[in-house]
Amino acid sequence: MNIRTIMSKMQVITIAAVALLAAYGFSARTSDEAPQSGKAKVGTAIGDKAPELAFLNPDSTKVLKLSELKGKYVLIDFWASWCRPCRMENPNVVAAYQKYTKAKFADAKGFEVYSVSLDRSRDQWKQAIAQDNLVWKYHVSDLKFWQSQGAQLYGVSSIPMSFLVNPEGVIIAKNLRGMALHQELDKHVKSL
Repeated sequence: MNIRTIMSKMQVITIAAVALLAAYGFSARTSDEAPQSGKAKVGTAIGDKAPELAFLNPDSTKVLKLSELKGKYVLIDFWASWCRPCRMENPNVVAAYQKYTKAKFADAKGFEVYSVSLDRSRDQWKQAIAQDNLVWKYHVSDLKFWQSQGAQLYGVSSIPMSFLVNPEGVIIAKNLRGMALHQELDKHVKSL
């Protein structure tokens, strides 16, 4: 065989191998993304079932679980008292809470905020909750700063960071700030 024939056969084999690998990779990825049971996989991407969070409240008297809020739209809000952008976003979260906790949703029992603090000082965390008028019940933290188990579970590397979860516990939007949070929730409201 001459060199030209060998090179031609090698090109055909290479193209066939690349096509097979591409087809295999696509089919393997598709089967991972759509479990046979019909349930969303647990993860932090839009369309994933939100991983469970369960941490102590500010007084360390009770563990508050994200799963307790099933049936509601939930904003999982990662923040900290020492984070200036978080504190600047808090009035918007408060406004959304006040507006949407009384709203009627077509497919939900209401709206709730589940705040996960990356604080390390309980006193500063509690003081920020009071100063910023964060009146909802679901405030949690393990007081581990950037080693927060919740932040690690959700892949949070900067704050503020948020995840909007639907009544079935599936993430439908991420990192909504300002009016974007209101616009997303308006899509699901039957009446205010």
